[in-house]
Amino acid sequence: MGLNIKNETGKLVTVVLGIAEDMGKPPSIEECIDPKTKENLINNTYPKEGDCINEIENLNNILLRNGVEVLRPNNIQNLNQIFTRDIAFVIEDKLFIPDIIKERNKEKGGIKYLLDNFEKDEKIIIPEDISIEGGDIIIHNNYIFIGYSNDDKLKVSRTSSKSIPFIQKHFPDKKVLGFDLVKDDNDPYKNILHLDCVMQPVGKDNIIIYEGGFKKKNELEKLIEIFGENSIIKISKEEQYDGCSNLFSINEKTIISDSTFTRLNKILTSKGINVEKVYYREISKYGGLFRCSTLPLNRI
Repeated sequence: MGLNIKNETGKLVTVVLGIAEDMGKPPSIEECIDPKTKENLINNTYPKEGDCINEIENLNNILLRNGVEVLRPNNIQNLNQIFTRDIAFVIEDKLFIPDIIKERNKEKGGIKYLLDNFEKDEKIIIPEDISIEGGDIIIHNNYIFIGYSNDDKLKVSRTSSKSIPFIQKHFPDKKVLGFDLVKDDNDPYKNILHLDCVMQPVGKDNIIIYEGGFKKKNELEKLIEIFGENSIIKISKEEQYDGCSNLFSINEKTIISDSTFTRLNKILTSKGINVEKVYYREISKYGGLFRCSTLPLNRI
């Protein structure tokens, strides 16, 4: 099984897709590690396990229908294992294994069988003092984009600025750019949990962006400069809250999106991108969608 990830839109060969079985009882409000989950607990709209299983299996069926090899984590009882994106990530031919927050670190046990299959020189264990989650890493050919926050008092600060020189050291020929993200432990409309909740390259040269999620104007301007004004697909605060940037590409011409993203899906279709639609509203209540649920290992 080869490792090869150079961008977000190359033809997907192999991916690890999360599972929703045996997630256990809902957390208490105090135990919540993101504001979206907290909001749904307070509103008595916490997702039902059966609905989450159905949604993720519908996603699995689309991947299989498109010829993708789909791997799954081993089940760990009483643990949410939907979001495989954060527990490991691949850049080029290297698999990075982070020391994620203690509330989620057990999730790596579900893919231990997979991690053990790779040679030692294919794996990079990220030091404990460097916080990184895979949702904050977006690869775009010669660029590596990293979402970060240095407010370590917040539960939603998952990737620190120390990650930028660490990744740059491993890829000296690439341009590694950091983006300071807006964070809030309590208000899901004011919180950007990961970089893929605020931006996403799609198709050949387009990018979805929620401008309000970036703390520093100069960092946002640099991103717009790289892609060009005509390639920007802007989304609103409400669309960002719904997860409109957290789509997942099967290839440059095919993307997986939520069936309720009517405006965005029309824009993508107008740009010649085939949109595979999945209803993913229950899983979205945890604050993540399609990109969060997937850990790509190989694209060509």
